Amino acid sequence: MIDIGKIPKILVIGDLMIDHYLWGNCSRISPEAPVQVVDIKKETTVLGGAGNVVNNLRALGANVTVMSVIGNDEVASELSMMLDNLGCERFLILDDKRKTTKKSRIIASHQQVVRYDRESKNEIDMESEKSLNIKVFETIHEYDLVILSDYGKGVLTETLVNRIIFAANGANIKVLIDPKGDDYSKYKGAYLLTPNKAEATLATGIDIIDDSSLMAALKKLRDVADLSIPMITLSEDGIAILVNEKIIKKPTVAREVYDVTGAGDTVIASLGYSLAKNDNIEKSVEFANLAAGVVVGKLGSATATIDEIEEYKSTLHKSSIESHIKTFDEITSIVDRLKGKGKKIVFTNGCFDILHRGHVSYLDVAKSFGDVLILGLNSDDSVRRLKGDSRPINNQEDRGFILAALESVDYVVNFYEDTPYELIKLIKPDVLVKGADYEDKEVVGSDIAGEVRLVTFIDGKSTTSTIDKIKNK
Repeated sequence: MIDIGKIPKILVIGDLMIDHYLWGNCSRISPEAPVQVVDIKKETTVLGGAGNVVNNLRALGANVTVMSVIGNDEVASELSMMLDNLGCERFLILDDKRKTTKKSRIIASHQQVVRYDRESKNEIDMESEKSLNIKVFETIHEYDLVILSDYGKGVLTETLVNRIIFAANGANIKVLIDPKGDDYSKYKGAYLLTPNKAEATLATGIDIIDDSSLMAALKKLRDVADLSIPMITLSEDGIAILVNEKIIKKPTVAREVYDVTGAGDTVIASLGYSLAKNDNIEKSVEFANLAAGVVVGKLGSATATIDEIEEYKSTLHKSSIESHIKTFDEITSIVDRLKGKGKKIVFTNGCFDILHRGHVSYLDVAKSFGDVLILGLNSDDSVRRLKGDSRPINNQEDRGFILAALESVDYVVNFYEDTPYELIKLIKPDVLVKGADYEDKEVVGSDIAGEVRLVTFIDGKSTTSTIDKIKNK
């Protein structure tokens, strides 16, 4: 189960830009030249570069501060507003001599036709570099982790990078870097870099064709940049890291690949998020692989939420049983997402003290009424109030775990009141399921649910009869 308890605070520094998309259809070739004529239907903009890292971190729920140098132009105003809408803090230096980067892509029938850029690529001036450096030293202790997103547009000069790493290491804060170019000595002292195989080959001069050459490349990266964890992303083969002189590969599986745009930003953002929550490197790499698997199934620079990652993990049959047990807040966001996809939500509730065939049959029928079955589980205190001090036999953690393992049950949510009315108000299920013994009785939540369905129990199968049978032996 993905722990969302701690909310990490992460500093992102790098080249900010806007990714601009023109979406349309193509049905003819221009009579003026042998090029497609794209009929534009809509236009969208998203944060790109370091901004896409920020976007990914915010989608995961992290608190983010971003620092950069941009132009003093219309694109800069648009970019600043987009950051404000994300709800992240920012320290942006406006430079009249620079153009804020904007990359425009024309997409025709889900295929990128052409891209054109407006930007500055020269290094920032010494005054801007000094201002960023001072700000980092003043605030470094506020953060759990630092990410440097280097797109080679001039913000992350070698001097600035060295000083940021020095400040972070002095505060015992990890620095993760998405590198650029072929000289990684610029990033000396970072915790890890995230080059892909082609970038690592360029930086090390080693053609990575097997595990032996991969090992050599990882060791050279470590030596050149004095890294704590050398890492290389391997596209469909996942991510490789070197730990205790052994290669550890974490494969990834993408259900469908529509677009790899921004996948590297997702990897470093999800790595940073997980590490900032004090997960170990192997768990963090697994999390990053799952996040990348989500985003490459989307078109354009994309993000992955915790819920999407959990759902994706489940489709790969890698989700833990605990990941299906949710809080009120978690189930609210999950239901919103599911309803947005047009899924039919079924809800039922009960004590489910000693699981038996009658329970399993009942839940199987309940699931058949829709796409997703959410089970409200009475807490231990709630069961005692309903059944007496001798119940429950099994505590709510054990009951919830067993129920969450059933194929028919998608999510289990504990409630602590005598009835699940408040939970039903949050979920607003399409179908509310109860036992046939509620015939001609008022069903709690029937005023909220789309419909109520009653299910007949199997004769002789109940927790009470099971307990009596045990007592009489």
